[in-house]
Amino acid sequence: MSGDHFHVHGPHDHAVEHAGHGGDNFSSQIAVMTAILATVGALFSYEGGATQNDAMLHKNQAAILKTEAANQWAYYQSKGNKQNLAELGSALSAEDKRPKFEADAARYKAEKEEIKKRADELEARVKEEDELSEQAMHVHHRWAQAMTAIQIAISLAAITLLTRKKWLQYGAWGTAAFGSALAALALAHI
Repeated sequence: MSGDHFHVHGPHDHAVEHAGHGGDNFSSQIAVMTAILATVGALFSYEGGATQNDAMLHKNQAAILKTEAANQWAYYQSKGNKQNLAELGSALSAEDKRPKFEADAARYKAEKEEIKKRADELEARVKEEDELSEQAMHVHHRWAQAMTAIQIAISLAAITLLTRKKWLQYGAWGTAAFGSALAALALAHI
């Protein structure tokens, strides 16, 4: 105990401390194994976070584009209303006023086509961004699964150190290999 602070050692801390002084090869192997697994786990965790951020960025972009598309559709509808009013004006007006209403109706119809084209393009981009988001989330889940397997392997390594059971070490390596296979699937976007 030093000063106002105290530290409680767990059973594995004691075993690691004694292994460092006694030249215990088994404990040294487990320590190196744990360090390697922790490093690999940190890399997997980073990739998992990066792909999750990518998914959120694509989903956010899809929402922005969806709003723009909705605005275009509202604009399209307003032009349709103006076209309808111009057509009604043409039908109800005197012969000499009809050409102006007919010209307005034709102009609104042409404007609607451009607006519809823009809205359809935005809708297509929304679909693309949603698909990219789904793909990124799938890859994120693979990275998360890989990270979970590495964490389990680290836990098995700690239990191996405490129990000194060689078969647990093989179990830790096997679990780490499984996690690495999941990471390979994530890299391949599978």
